[in-house]
Amino acid sequence: MISRRHIFPLAALGAAGLLTGALPAHAQQDTLATIRQAKTLKVALEFGRPPWGYKDDKLKMTGSDMEAAELLAADLGVKLEIVEVTGPNRIPFLQTRKADVVLSTFSITPERLKVIDFSQPYASAVQIVGAPKNVVLKSESDLKGKRVGVTRATTGDVELTKKAKDLGVEVLRFDDEATNMTALASGQVDIVVQEPATLTTVAARNPARQIEPKFIFTQFPVGIGLRKNDAELKAYLDQWVKNRMADGKLNAIYRKFHGTDLPAELSKGG
Repeated sequence: MISRRHIFPLAALGAAGLLTGALPAHAQQDTLATIRQAKTLKVALEFGRPPWGYKDDKLKMTGSDMEAAELLAADLGVKLEIVEVTGPNRIPFLQTRKADVVLSTFSITPERLKVIDFSQPYASAVQIVGAPKNVVLKSESDLKGKRVGVTRATTGDVELTKKAKDLGVEVLRFDDEATNMTALASGQVDIVVQEPATLTTVAARNPARQIEPKFIFTQFPVGIGLRKNDAELKAYLDQWVKNRMADGKLNAIYRKFHGTDLPAELSKGG
């Protein structure tokens, strides 16, 4: 049975251990033992990002990350407790121990690795530039002088922010995927950096806008986020990913929701 927590977002206080309850960077911890003792795995997961995490027409939690979390809890032999998050508060909720791990389209980036650890990649996330058909965009240089919508604290936001000054881009940040996509659908913005599946869904629901993918903006491996200095849990998660890549279960979940197989370099099982 899955228990649900409806937790309201914290202000993004910066994820560098300055949050109440965060352990010092040098402090050793054993979250794996805590999980087994409590017989519960608390997973931070966002449900506004289909096909990774979303709620179906019956409000049932689903998506590729949800099924991966269910598989992980089952393999641990514990109950799964979902902690609902948004993109910006994934690290704060992990740092303040509201969740044991983050399994929520969490791209492995150098910035995030400064403050948390990740398992080996279990999936891959692509961010594309999307816009209406009549907006001509073939490469990054075509973004010059444009307003571009992104979801705050995603890899799309991070990568576009790095390039914004050189490209002359005005970055409009929205707090979640739904708001970013609503802005595109309504014409508040004409260009977004977004995941392909989400863009396809919005395009289908708003045919008059003639929204289409333009080009791949960035791509990152996706891992399970955990706190620093949690060696036992990291070792378990790394081996779990390797085993479930080798037996094809993670690839089957990805294919079910994303309509394609994982990149070959991931699905070989490390």
